[in-house]
Amino acid sequence: MIQIHPFSSEHASGVVDVILPIQQQEFEIPITLEGQPDLKDIPGFYQKGRGNFWVALDAGKVVGTIALLDIGNEQVALRKMFVAASHRGREHGTAARLLEGAVAWARAQGVRQIFLGTTAKFLAAHRFYEKNGFRQIAQDALPAAFPVMVVDTRFYALDCA
Repeated sequence: MIQIHPFSSEHASGVVDVILPIQQQEFEIPITLEGQPDLKDIPGFYQKGRGNFWVALDAGKVVGTIALLDIGNEQVALRKMFVAASHRGREHGTAARLLEGAVAWARAQGVRQIFLGTTAKFLAAHRFYEKNGFRQIAQDALPAAFPVMVVDTRFYALDCA
């Protein structure tokens, strides 16, 4: 049974163990832990303001992640949405539960909009976000405070209000 919990320090190595292999091996993105200082200080980076970071746990093991980064103006950036290959798909519902929880939490915090950036390679992610109400937007439609990553080439928005 998958459980969704806010990040705590005991999840730190599990988060890295899920995210890095997906980035490096599945999607061949040349990124390291050192190139992601947010992963070294999740509470200081994500768990403030209207931001937060959650993990999906299966028998205590991290199998998925999602984060909301407060970018001001009642807006957040969805970041670090990753699910281990073993826990993907409708039968597990891991990604859906992570996203539903983050969106519900954002609404409860008074967030008006959620933005995200992704790469052209993440085709399944595009379908997933679109199925869940996100609409594709042009990069120049992003708020100025949105942290565009080097690999981001496709952008989405969800109105929460």
